Amino acid sequence: MELSGSPPRLRHPALLPLLTCAVIVVALASMSLGPISLGLGRMVAALGGTGEPVVRAILLELRLPRTLIGLMTGAMLGLSGAVLQGYLRNPLAEPSVLGASNASALGAVIALYFGISQWHAAMLPLLAIASALGAMVLLFALAGRSESPLGLILAGIAVSTLAGAGISLALNLSPNPFAAMEIMSWLLGSIENRSMEHVWIALPCVVVGAALLLADPLALDALSLGEDGARSLGVDLARTRLRLMLGVAIGVGGAVAVSGAIGFVGLIVPHLIRPMTDRSPSALLVPSLLGGAVLLTGADILVRLIPTDAELKLGVVTAFLGVPVFLFHLLRERRLW
Repeated sequence: MELSGSPPRLRHPALLPLLTCAVIVVALASMSLGPISLGLGRMVAALGGTGEPVVRAILLELRLPRTLIGLMTGAMLGLSGAVLQGYLRNPLAEPSVLGASNASALGAVIALYFGISQWHAAMLPLLAIASALGAMVLLFALAGRSESPLGLILAGIAVSTLAGAGISLALNLSPNPFAAMEIMSWLLGSIENRSMEHVWIALPCVVVGAALLLADPLALDALSLGEDGARSLGVDLARTRLRLMLGVAIGVGGAVAVSGAIGFVGLIVPHLIRPMTDRSPSALLVPSLLGGAVLLTGADILVRLIPTDAELKLGVVTAFLGVPVFLFHLLRERRLW
């Protein structure tokens, strides 16, 4: 399928360069800031193999994996939110709308509840990804042949509710308080104590998911005209829906599998980016990917710097950051939708 038309335009041409610089800045800050601050010189020396062994261990075994997972998870959530808001033509759409986030969380909860996560570090992420893919199969079965976004939204609500009920059941029947605490801790979202093993688990899923979501951005612009308008422009609605749903399931499933349930990133990032573009869905995709990486990694830096007896969970911080920003932009721009 080919669509004619001009490429997406950014209202501020410096947006992508600035976001790219912001990604680099937050990545360096994430690796340098924490209970023990590491200067640029010490980090360079550690990476070169000539630094102190303790600094090298902190940098390579603790902070580098945490930074990479923060960037990948934020990028995937931001991109998924922008894609779903364009495809569903709904400013409140995000990965949880289609049940991908809740289904991934259910898979992780199953791994924790039955002790499967103790078998190998990869078991929890693999079950989370498998649950997300299973949710997409159920989503298509419930939505049927309908090409309307409304059918997907209603089916997504059913899938998300079912997954949420499964999580609640696991908490209700947890064999001991420690199991319930472990499940609740994961559901709050955190990228603390992650290793490079988690990075290699999530990376293929995020790359494949992002590639599927970015494969045909002009199809999202055509869908803004409605199903009939998009079909008249040559958009294969069934193929587009399958590609996007697989992209969300694989990408978000892999990201959430190693980070826990983190909300609001996919919801608010497109709203922050939209005023700086021509408001076409395709123009939001790459900026939202970069913006999500900046937002989530920045929130993780705050988690480490806020003085508390126990480290705050990342999902809690993103919720506190996200709600005021989202409400502000909603009140400011509601007439533009």
